[in-house]
Amino acid sequence: MSDYDTVLIERRGPVALVSLNRPDQLNAFDAALRRDILSAVREVNDDDSVRVAVLTGAGRAFSAGADLKEMPASEGGGTFRVEDHLNHEYKPALMEIQESSKPWISAINGACAGIGSAFGMVCDLTVMAEDAYIYQAFAAIGLVPDGGATWHLVRTLGRKRAYEVIATGEKLRAEKCLDWGLCNRVVPADKLLDEALAWADELAQRAPLSLRYAKQAVNDAIEKPVDYMISAEAKLQHICINSEDATEGALAFLQKRSPQWKGC
Repeated sequence: MSDYDTVLIERRGPVALVSLNRPDQLNAFDAALRRDILSAVREVNDDDSVRVAVLTGAGRAFSAGADLKEMPASEGGGTFRVEDHLNHEYKPALMEIQESSKPWISAINGACAGIGSAFGMVCDLTVMAEDAYIYQAFAAIGLVPDGGATWHLVRTLGRKRAYEVIATGEKLRAEKCLDWGLCNRVVPADKLLDEALAWADELAQRAPLSLRYAKQAVNDAIEKPVDYMISAEAKLQHICINSEDATEGALAFLQKRSPQWKGC
């Protein structure tokens, strides 16, 4: 896999560990990290040998958010437009994770703040260290959440609780995140990567098509009515039941052996 200035990719069999790698800046997003995370996520998504990806932060934090020390760069003497910044430099990477055909697990260590929280929440599953927290710091600096953070918060917490979290700027500690559905598991800080990678490896042993289309169905179900979803599920089931993997799964069950998935 490629080398990047601000992102590390490690292969662990069928699992890829992707680490934001600006630890001295608490993995705050600067231009280099915005560029590298998009390339890294695309590389992992395009690698058919990777079945599950884990996203984490090197050092003491998942991400402190945007690097406020970085001055927006104006090109050609033009005026900086934050819409372009968010739509063209953050959105592509976030949507690569959202629309990926494989599961992404965020392993959240320390602070997961600002735009960093959007990367933590966009992943399909989340494991948090006991001392980690998710933080919407925007009201304290006169801004609003971005990167799709409001979308994730409202759909997970409901409108009133989401607005409370944003307006008060409460640091949501791991146990509260677990209670409120913002994460799946809370583990000791020194076991975070071990637990996240073990879970990823467990998922990597599942049928890739099942994981892919279950993710697609879950994402659709957030927005679509039940009658639409019944038909959508039927189409996805048609794809799965006619796949080589479905035949292999049935044979493996009858022969009492582990299936050898192909993802087709």
